[in-house]
Amino acid sequence: MVEDENAPLLIGEGQCLQREASLDEALDPVETMVIASRQAAEEAGIGERIFSRLDAVGVVDVPGWRPRNAPRLLAEALGAKPRLEAVTALGGEASLALLNHLAREIRAGRVRAALVAGSNNFRTFRRAQQAKRPLGWPDGGDGEPTRIGVDRAGSSGIEQRYGLILPPFVYPLFENALRAQRGLDLATHRACMGTLMSRISRVAASNPHAWFPVARSPEELTTPGPENRMICFPYPKYLNAVLETDQAAAVLLVSAAEARALGVPSSRPVHWWGGGAAVEAAWYPTERPSFSACEALRASALGALGEAGVSLGEIGAFDFYSCFPVAVEMACEMLDLAEDDPRGLTVAGGLPYFGGPGNNYSLHAVVSMCDRLRRAPGAKGLVTGNGWYLTKHTATVLGSAPRASGGPQIVSVPSEPAAAVPLVDAASGPARIETYTVVFGRDGTPEKGIVVGRLESGGRFLAHTPDDRALLEGLCQREGVGVRGNVAVEDDRHIFRPS
Repeated sequence: MVEDENAPLLIGEGQCLQREASLDEALDPVETMVIASRQAAEEAGIGERIFSRLDAVGVVDVPGWRPRNAPRLLAEALGAKPRLEAVTALGGEASLALLNHLAREIRAGRVRAALVAGSNNFRTFRRAQQAKRPLGWPDGGDGEPTRIGVDRAGSSGIEQRYGLILPPFVYPLFENALRAQRGLDLATHRACMGTLMSRISRVAASNPHAWFPVARSPEELTTPGPENRMICFPYPKYLNAVLETDQAAAVLLVSAAEARALGVPSSRPVHWWGGGAAVEAAWYPTERPSFSACEALRASALGALGEAGVSLGEIGAFDFYSCFPVAVEMACEMLDLAEDDPRGLTVAGGLPYFGGPGNNYSLHAVVSMCDRLRRAPGAKGLVTGNGWYLTKHTATVLGSAPRASGGPQIVSVPSEPAAAVPLVDAASGPARIETYTVVFGRDGTPEKGIVVGRLESGGRFLAHTPDDRALLEGLCQREGVGVRGNVAVEDDRHIFRPS
């Protein structure tokens, strides 16, 4: 098949895992990305001469690091002088947004060769914080990079006031709502979560770049204990992504013409077929019309498939973003896939087990997908990303062979954006629980209930429950969604008391 001169190709990928380094030995984000980038160049079969030909260098946002121009720092370390420097907003969708952006720049003929790199050095960052030591990470880089993505706080002021400030507190709201919508009792739901995530952990166990390469049983994952304390119901620690890892990844993209000029071996290229992106119309989680649906996830995946010109049934491998079980469950729900689909739902091993948290997991998934596709002639893969709270979504379709002639077409996926649901300022009276979670302390005891509720009028409110241990334990032992009670303002906040 004759391929378009500007077809975007992924020719080399690399990863860096910094597990054992002491604080004195730990590499900074530029150094870990340099290692991954050099590995990508070697894997491409052309060595570091590729760096002098780079037109673009893009860096995924690195948590805890705010240099003036991260792409410039990386480019200088590699001896590159790109015309385009790009950095992303915060979010798990960011690495695919950057990859898709640079692939389209190549397809448009504006870029010949590009590097996408990202790193999560939060293990080192946290250890330095705990030791009260400065990190000394580079903070320079001249010039102003192009910014890719939506940079906006993930939760509103009122959500933060009620404790919805970090992913472990928010994602359980979606999980519990989806469980109720599916009509599952708590025991069945727990078994389903365990089975799903156990399969994902087995993939991580076979990945040499995984942070936690351990295959765990469903029961081990879902049973709270000293090593697996409950964080926020229904998620014990083993069902949460762990932020404190040091991992980097890099991918080299070139045009088909540039690949030939560089002498890239014909067995190397993986072909970028298409990408998609969508953002929830109701940005903040408690504004969503439904906690058991995610239209932006569906739109981003269908957009990527549409641009690639393929159906979901033609995809041979998936890697769905998996910070928490509900992220994978929601992907299956919105795309009408079975959770035991024989194609599998990850190739890298998922965020709780592979690692790569923060913003860069999906770039690691792209590395694993490229490896899978090179061993499967004619196969195609779909990788997805998710930022904040099922808020921002991206997707990428890759293929082991060139796509059919005619060129990709950007496809608009029609949707009916539902209006945001406002929160009632001073709710009072009979009400029911729409969704909820229970927050646990480090000693394993329940401390606080967070409720999203509905008044009889239909108005939605945020509330805490009374700090009553028996009540909180009951919400973890019996279905809480649909429980009726009364809400009132007490000490400037809503308190929901079940009947």
